[in-house]
Amino acid sequence: MAFGRKRKVVPFRSSGELDAMAAAGAVVGRALVAVREAAKPGVSTLELDRVAEAVIRDAGAVPSFLGYHGFTGSICSSVNDRVVHGIPSAEDILVAGDLISIDCGAILDGWHGDSAWTFGVGEIIEADALLSDATRLSMDAGIAAMLPGNRLTDVSHAIENGTRAAEKLHGRKYGIVDGYGGHGIGREMHMEPFLANEGGPGKGPELVVGSTLAIEPMLTLGTYETEILGDEWTVVTTDGSRAAHWEHTVAVTEDGPRILTLRP
Repeated sequence: MAFGRKRKVVPFRSSGELDAMAAAGAVVGRALVAVREAAKPGVSTLELDRVAEAVIRDAGAVPSFLGYHGFTGSICSSVNDRVVHGIPSAEDILVAGDLISIDCGAILDGWHGDSAWTFGVGEIIEADALLSDATRLSMDAGIAAMLPGNRLTDVSHAIENGTRAAEKLHGRKYGIVDGYGGHGIGREMHMEPFLANEGGPGKGPELVVGSTLAIEPMLTLGTYETEILGDEWTVVTTDGSRAAHWEHTVAVTEDGPRILTLRP
């Protein structure tokens, strides 16, 4: 008797579970908007952290990041050449022209939402604005590939193609940060599978209705190489070039991709 090999799929949720994840994601969206409104010259990243935590707890949720493997913040605040995992600090004071990436997560009724965006503090130079826009466009391309029947690396390939399209649009090259990417998400913040931000299509587990992924490209104005600072968290570009990070939690549905971390 012959047995077929069971197909591998990206973990999926019911429609009710997706609604619960969207509720958690909406808390994250509100926290991110509140942080952006508070991000003015002279404000510390620790103050931004307190803004986010207040929004999350006022909603009856819990910050995903706080205490995660010892992390001390409710947000990751990564300024200029910091790519991801920047630790909020009272000594880290924003100045006009900074480019800041805020990553935020919340747990509501056991479900996780995870989202990030990059924006300027006051007026920023054109190159930084275009970098953030390119990263958003890459994320959007990945989101558009969240369709039933696609494979995991179809999303990776779409993200890379989004970056290449942004390069043509902007007339410059961007570095795709090596070794970091998106992930499965649900009742845990970081779940399998890992989602690379570049690569060939047609490989990996299949996307089915209800599959959820956190899609999060990270681009730089220079190198794709990074290093981790002595705090054992903060990831920076090795050449000092500025970086941007955009992320949404997204589900596959019969009606197309559903963003679960919408911002008001």
